[in-house]
Amino acid sequence: MSVKFIGYIGFNNASETSGLLTGSNLVLDRAYVDAAAQAQEEGGFDRVLIPFGSNSPESQIVAAHAAAITTKLGFLVAHRPGFTQPTLAARQLATLDGMSGGRVAVHIITGGADEEMARDGDHTVKPQRYARTDEYLDVLKQEWTALKPFDHEGKFYNVKGGFAAIKPQNVPVFFGGSSEEAIEVAGKHADVYATWGETLEQTREIIGRIRHSAAKHGRSGLGFSLSLRPVIADTEEAAWRKADDIVEQVKEARLAAGLPISGHNPANAGSQRLLQTASTNRRDGRLWTGVAALTGAQGNSTGLVGTPEQVSDALLDYYDLGVDHFLIRGFDPLADAIDYGRALLPLTREKVARRLEQGAVLAS
Repeated sequence: MSVKFIGYIGFNNASETSGLLTGSNLVLDRAYVDAAAQAQEEGGFDRVLIPFGSNSPESQIVAAHAAAITTKLGFLVAHRPGFTQPTLAARQLATLDGMSGGRVAVHIITGGADEEMARDGDHTVKPQRYARTDEYLDVLKQEWTALKPFDHEGKFYNVKGGFAAIKPQNVPVFFGGSSEEAIEVAGKHADVYATWGETLEQTREIIGRIRHSAAKHGRSGLGFSLSLRPVIADTEEAAWRKADDIVEQVKEARLAAGLPISGHNPANAGSQRLLQTASTNRRDGRLWTGVAALTGAQGNSTGLVGTPEQVSDALLDYYDLGVDHFLIRGFDPLADAIDYGRALLPLTREKVARRLEQGAVLAS
């Protein structure tokens, strides 16, 4: 199987290390968005994730702008079901897909903490949200594929004569979540299941669960995406020093902002799993969890540490488990993306190509 790299375009060049943890990190910096899109296209990234938050700029609009200033780069648009009718969301995404020349995928974010959902007026609880997401994706996919008007009557949506004149070329559905409810929805709907950077054993286990869930729906061939924050340097010692410096910067930034660095109790199952992994700073040789421990494993917060050669080899260990997408971003977002494109992506692709060639030879 081939390997794909997904980068990241936030809304400015801030990260957990910068101290911009409240207020100012929500500013939309157009110059940064432009530079990040162009740098990651030039660096060979297949896609970039555009994130979603209840108090952040709107992901589809940022993706549309970035698509207009690039020609090859794909976009993984984070989208939260429940705040837009699925028929309208289907047409919005299909339009973006058409305007970008078929460069769009959607990352379905069902929602985690109740308080964050409440900011947008949503007061459902987790089981309700996943049931709604399941039905939402049923309707969205029908809007994408129906050749004549359709009706849908469900618990959350009632559509009469739904039909979209515009159809997408292909909008892959990415989906994440580690709860039982999430696993069931992923097995039914995901084209690519997205998970955070955990140990090799945990990754093997979650891939097995997703494949089992998909098989119940008669589905196979799903892709798997692993999210990581690589820390690379010319020597292994320098890379670990850099990782230690990042931990100190994150600690200082959180303390200055009045945010906790311990005693975390995250609401979602994925963060709970990741926080347990973070009880030991280093796992599997290269998996680094220092930032996850400080932040309560909020989102993509674990990394692989070493030289580009060493980190590339560690990525291949996950590739051997079935991971074919790597969503990578750094703590100095723009500079790190440039470094990855220069040193990490081509090296990893070369190693994957050699493995595929060797496999073809053995099979002949």
